[in-house]
Amino acid sequence: MVIKVFLATSSGSTAIKKKQQDVVGFLEALKVEYAELDIACNEQNRMWMRQNVPEEKKPSNGIPLPPQIFNEESYCGDYDTFFDAKEDNTVYAFLGLPPPPGSKEALQAEKEHIMQNGTQAEGNPDDSVKHNGNAQGEEEGQAGDEEEGEGGRADDEATELETSRGEEEEAAAEEETDEVTEETEAQEEEDEEQADEQLHSQEEEELQQLEQDQDEQGSEEEEEDAELQEEEEEAE
Repeated sequence: MVIKVFLATSSGSTAIKKKQQDVVGFLEALKVEYAELDIACNEQNRMWMRQNVPEEKKPSNGIPLPPQIFNEESYCGDYDTFFDAKEDNTVYAFLGLPPPPGSKEALQAEKEHIMQNGTQAEGNPDDSVKHNGNAQGEEEGQAGDEEEGEGGRADDEATELETSRGEEEEAAAEEETDEVTEETEAQEEEDEEQADEQLHSQEEEELQQLEQDQDEQGSEEEEEDAELQEEEEEAE
């Protein structure tokens, strides 16, 4: 399965360029195989993307903006849903891919699976006791059951303790990741605002220069008209 990323290589929007770079860079970091499909230079790519984005996922104007992500023919989502999946450590599920062994997403899925199996086991205990008609045998069986029950409770307590420690360590790691992510997002927003301001300032300067050039050209034309009129009057 190949992930398809529809993007615009010649987009004039700084925000769109940053979003496209974020998606592509993260996929490369995960070593996920993907293909870039340019909608700016290929009308067929543009039409395919617009037709295959679900209607409920399109903006109010009906025109989805890049980047848009697909797994073969299946729609995965846009940048916002990709960003949410990245924050929740569920990017592989978002892409419709199995997480690689040892990844944070795989460990999280394995932990959820273990917790679900533990809950089912607690809901169906084996309370059957075998009777052989001998009172002594029944007492020994009950004693054995009690010992097994105590051992099981001890194992459960040890498992709960390990699970609690693991959750605390994971929560601490997630807090550190969230702090780093928030700082990165704040820096990105600040850089984007500065870039927009510089672009706006540059456009204003170009507009002022254009107006100045037009004024100078108009003055030159007026001077030429005045000289031409003087020459005509002298000729008469």
